[in-house]
Amino acid sequence: MELRMAPGGMNVEKTLDKKEQIIQSIAKEQSLSLKQVNNTIALIEEGNTVPFIARYRKEMTGALDEVQIRDVVERWQYIQNLDQRKQEVIRLIDEQGKLTSELAVEIDKALKLQEVEDLYRPYKQKRRTKATVAKEKGLEPLAEWMMTFQVNLSPEEKSRQFISEEKEVTSAEEALAGAMDIIAEWISDEAESRKWIRNETFKNGKIHSTLKDNTKDEKNIFEMYYDHEESVAKIVPHRILAMNRGEKEEVIRMSIKANTDFIVGHLYKRWIKKDHSLVAPLVKEAIDDAYKRLISPSIEREIRTELTEKAEEQAIKIFSENLRKLLLQPPLKGKVILAVDPAYRTGCKLAVIDETGKVMNIDVVYPHPPVSKMKDAKAKVIELLKTYSVKMVAIGNGTASRETEQFIADILKDMQEIYYLIVNEAGASVYSASDIAREEFPDFQVEERSAVSIGRRLQDPLAELVKIDPKSVGVGQYQHDVSQKKLTESLNFVVETAVNQVGVNVNTASPSLLQHVAGLSKTVANNIVKKREEEGKFISRKQLKKIPRLGAKTYEQAIGFLRILDGDEPLDRTGIHPETYPEVIKLIKRLELGTTDLGTEELKESLANIDVKTTAGELGIGELTLKDIIEALVKPGRDPRDDLPAPLLKKDVLQLDDLNEGMELQGTVRNVVDFGAFVDIGVKQDGLVHISKLSNRFVKHPLDIVSVGDVVTVWVDSVDKNKGRVALTMLSPK
Repeated sequence: MELRMAPGGMNVEKTLDKKEQIIQSIAKEQSLSLKQVNNTIALIEEGNTVPFIARYRKEMTGALDEVQIRDVVERWQYIQNLDQRKQEVIRLIDEQGKLTSELAVEIDKALKLQEVEDLYRPYKQKRRTKATVAKEKGLEPLAEWMMTFQVNLSPEEKSRQFISEEKEVTSAEEALAGAMDIIAEWISDEAESRKWIRNETFKNGKIHSTLKDNTKDEKNIFEMYYDHEESVAKIVPHRILAMNRGEKEEVIRMSIKANTDFIVGHLYKRWIKKDHSLVAPLVKEAIDDAYKRLISPSIEREIRTELTEKAEEQAIKIFSENLRKLLLQPPLKGKVILAVDPAYRTGCKLAVIDETGKVMNIDVVYPHPPVSKMKDAKAKVIELLKTYSVKMVAIGNGTASRETEQFIADILKDMQEIYYLIVNEAGASVYSASDIAREEFPDFQVEERSAVSIGRRLQDPLAELVKIDPKSVGVGQYQHDVSQKKLTESLNFVVETAVNQVGVNVNTASPSLLQHVAGLSKTVANNIVKKREEEGKFISRKQLKKIPRLGAKTYEQAIGFLRILDGDEPLDRTGIHPETYPEVIKLIKRLELGTTDLGTEELKESLANIDVKTTAGELGIGELTLKDIIEALVKPGRDPRDDLPAPLLKKDVLQLDDLNEGMELQGTVRNVVDFGAFVDIGVKQDGLVHISKLSNRFVKHPLDIVSVGDVVTVWVDSVDKNKGRVALTMLSPK
């Protein structure tokens, strides 16, 4: 380790560079090597995107995935921001001439922003308080004298020395009261005491809610919180968000109760040096005031903020995971689809979509009241099914969904090889009224666009859902109660990750899909589509270098995720990055084959027999990169979504009255929340599998067992026909 001369000529070890300290800290926290953290941060600082690093720089990061890379980057940014705040606080205290070497060390050692703010609190410029008024009246020396706990002079005698007409101190009592205000603020500002009280309140405090106004809770949504108490340390995140919402809507009041006697007793022991001093009762009174007026409300705010932040983090994490599963649901490829957007009065909008997503026909039928043209509606649907050789019917799950399902199921009973699915249409109305939808279908009505969206969601969920604000897709939990900025950032990250994991066909992708490709902006995405429309399909990845605003760095980041399926270069249809094309061609030539042999059994067998370690060394590329290349050569058009279970196809319909306790059913998981999973079993309302009914073993969180889109076997636990609720279990009754 490098040495340097300290003042006075002593040799001391040079402290580690600040950046190295941060890297060491992150590596320890996240159980990673220094090399992984160092390289990840270096790659980000060079302007590389997270998907690019995860896919094409595995040797440098030790194959960290997108989430791990983001965690490193976020922690790096947090510690950097924390360090900046430390420097700022040290400067501000130093400018007051109050910085000691001990205080500077304490600030530098702090691991959390809260600790830094606690240490800065006594030096922070405050608004006019009781203590500042008392200090202006010259009473600080009296407060300092009181804290020496002398026994040979009464506080009343001492305080007479501070009576001053000029400073508006008219009596000894007034002087003592002012001094006690100063002492109360000193105690409130002391970092060690605040830290202890915060920890004690968090560990042993109770969060309590009481009814404020039940007239603002017509549906009794917050009834369980009208008189509710539980441990601060053990309360689960979703209850914090529910209580916060109840308080915001002025239905309940919330507070945190701590063991006041125990905490104040601790402060007595810490601050009162001589219990027999005549000053002691007055200081005790100041301590009582400090806790009740200054510390307790402040600590309660801090703890509630911390609980809310953790609850928001959990809610965002669940939403993100649900969204990821929703986006990566397997596409229903090669099927002509009849999409139905159900409704009563305005009729069911119909859209026939061919295998590529092109709209073949738009129509409307009125099978339901008040129009009730059932016979005409049935004839129209049968005609469309036969005319276009439809293989699948997609029904939106909105208003009149179940009645429409019954209508379609009755028709399909007499037809072979045609099935239907209920499609989650959350956000379809948002899309259909958006600028994107108007550009795609300028001559369609809003409801017609919605029908098209429902059908395309079945054909390719990812390509269609990226057109919608992720917050509108209906797989969240208390999404309106969390930080919208953090939620948006997290959901955008999920969308970007999903799009890049799947890859994008540059000759069919919409601007909405392209703009989520690593490195591409909305402008560049629009430029790609414009070029395609003007000059026809791209036949080579190299052509994309000529796109306006798509520079060398953007090309490097994006090109591996852009596919050209029927171009001049067979490698362009794979996830292999052009930067390794020379090595790939060299490898294939060694096997006495060509790039036209991609995906053949011959190439597969030849690649299976090579020694990866030796070959990687000879080609001058990493083993992890070579493994990815081999996988892409063997399955050049592979879609990772194809490995997932297919959606649950249906032929008949269930009613709530058909359900009996113990009945076995197949269902699709529609949403996962902290307390369980909602499963679509084909009745009007999704059934809830409570967390306790997901598995025979202990379940920490439902996401450990199920995900959005999973097809699961469930049994009916109970049915409440009045409320339309179905309780399900995944525990076999046998």
